[in-house]
Amino acid sequence: MNKIAVLIPCYNEGITIEKVIMDYKEALPEADIYVYDNNSVDGTDEVARKAGAIVRYEYRQGKGNVIRSMFREIEADCYLMIDGDDTYPADSAREMCDLVLQHKADMVIGDRLSSTYFAENKRPFHNTGNRVVRGLINKLFKSDVRDIMTGYRAFSRLFVKSFPVLSKGFEIETEMTIHALDKNFLIQEVEVAYRDRPEGSVSKLNTVSDGLKVIKTISTLFKDYKPFAFFTSVSAVLWIIAAIMLIPVFRGYFTTGLVAKFPTLIVSGFIATVGTLLWMCGIILQVVIKKHKQLYELNLNQIK
Repeated sequence: MNKIAVLIPCYNEGITIEKVIMDYKEALPEADIYVYDNNSVDGTDEVARKAGAIVRYEYRQGKGNVIRSMFREIEADCYLMIDGDDTYPADSAREMCDLVLQHKADMVIGDRLSSTYFAENKRPFHNTGNRVVRGLINKLFKSDVRDIMTGYRAFSRLFVKSFPVLSKGFEIETEMTIHALDKNFLIQEVEVAYRDRPEGSVSKLNTVSDGLKVIKTISTLFKDYKPFAFFTSVSAVLWIIAAIMLIPVFRGYFTTGLVAKFPTLIVSGFIATVGTLLWMCGIILQVVIKKHKQLYELNLNQIK
């Protein structure tokens, strides 16, 4: 029988964790349920242990750090990751796991945004943030993923054991999605129900700081995964600035036959040169990225 591991990263989810464990025990009775406590102070670990979960600890703060430890330590054929805040009903758990185990999907995304998320979520800035992030990634990576930042996902063993976790916090979901898109993993999406946190349960997300971290992560990963497109964009901006600065220089030259604005000419030439160097860097880095992808594919064969 295929082994299923339910992964629940937790930080102060003592109010909801018992219900989450019971719901997923009922939905996936054969699964091992792991709760990784991330320095909770409300007794989350004891509640989870009494509910029958396997409790482990991650002392480095941040969801990304928790996911890194989970992926390294747990062995399974299918991994189902959920949040411990009882916002994701267990109705879709079996379908998501079956897509991994029977249909060979590498990542199954629980799509909240196409169902009840915008009606249930009471934080309007989170709604806007989800739309912005979804639009940015789909535009930059030419994809059509409906929910980028969902915490409800299922993974194959191949994806889990080959995914280099770099993020430390809530930007981990964005990193997962971009990695799967770039490395051509098979992604499936399942529309899942979403409900807001119950009374007394408090979100750990900071709308501004975590939102800025996500935007920074997207920019960094765009540079790392698509360096030619990134540096060409920067070069184009510099070339446009240089061209605008050169307009009065050329206008004066064609009018009088003299170059009267040497400082402007020198600065614009310097800016254009920097743009050209960055463009050349993009070309070189794109070759490096191609070689890296080839090595990554060979590494996947070893993991299999």
